[in-house]
Amino acid sequence: MVELHKPITTQLGIMTLVTTAIVPIILLLAAGALLRYRFLSDSGFWRGLEWMSYRVFTPALFITSIAGTDLTVVPFGPLLLSLAAPIIAVAGLVIALRRALRANGPQLTSMVQGAIRINTYIGLIFASALHGQGGVATFALASTIVVPLVNVICVSTLAAYGDKTAAQRRLPVWREFLENPLIQGCAIGLALNLTGLPLPDFLSATLGMLAAPALACGTLIAGAALHLTFRKRDTLDIGVATVLKLIVLPLAAAAIAVPLGVTGVTLASIVLICAVPTAPSAYVLASRMGGDTRLMASITGTQTILAIATLPAILALTDHFAT
Repeated sequence: MVELHKPITTQLGIMTLVTTAIVPIILLLAAGALLRYRFLSDSGFWRGLEWMSYRVFTPALFITSIAGTDLTVVPFGPLLLSLAAPIIAVAGLVIALRRALRANGPQLTSMVQGAIRINTYIGLIFASALHGQGGVATFALASTIVVPLVNVICVSTLAAYGDKTAAQRRLPVWREFLENPLIQGCAIGLALNLTGLPLPDFLSATLGMLAAPALACGTLIAGAALHLTFRKRDTLDIGVATVLKLIVLPLAAAAIAVPLGVTGVTLASIVLICAVPTAPSAYVLASRMGGDTRLMASITGTQTILAIATLPAILALTDHFAT
């Protein structure tokens, strides 16, 4: 079992974090963008790779990480409160600011997604670099709280404010949760962990091989999805969503977690999952439910680039005030 009692950044240090997480992310994002626009322009290829990463590689990573980690030291109550409260508050703030921002319905939905949705792959790279398997497992547990909550908020917002003429028919929200492969992977990993049932060697080895490409493929996909096309009007919308997502949300989560006594790997996971940029999948949801897809793509691209600098800064700041 992997222990979870470690400081946020002192295990490897900031310089090691730069070399083991930030530089690889930059290189993989650049490689994804280069491959997409120079060599592999077929969108079908990237859709297929995204499908494999989302439905096979990442669930396998969640299963192997959670199954092999000591989860008895994770304070679930503080974890839940520290994640749910700021996410709900930030989403509510964006909706409350609609008139002040003069945003139409589709623009509002993309800002809400941009303020709370998460890029799991970038978070996993930082979690792995900081705390290895224990970091990945705790981040995966945090995902089981954030992914359903964020989907409820985003789907509800799109249903209320999205362009009804552009929206496509979707599955009921409860079915999306039950069929979400990330939640399924977490559930299987938890079941194996809590029951103590060992996997046969051949199955454990197979899952390990399937988990290996998860981080690299996920980041390549994020690079391929980068989009930075702005209108003058977009500057305000992108700025509001980005400040809320990359700065306000993680600091608010840390402000709740630290007084509750949350430390080490659990605190790092709380901050990470709130501080990661919006996922490219937000674009897909926007296109299906009448959101502003062009604004959504611009928010995602901007946040992905800026998060390379803001993530380690937020982690270091949290570590300073938590010690």
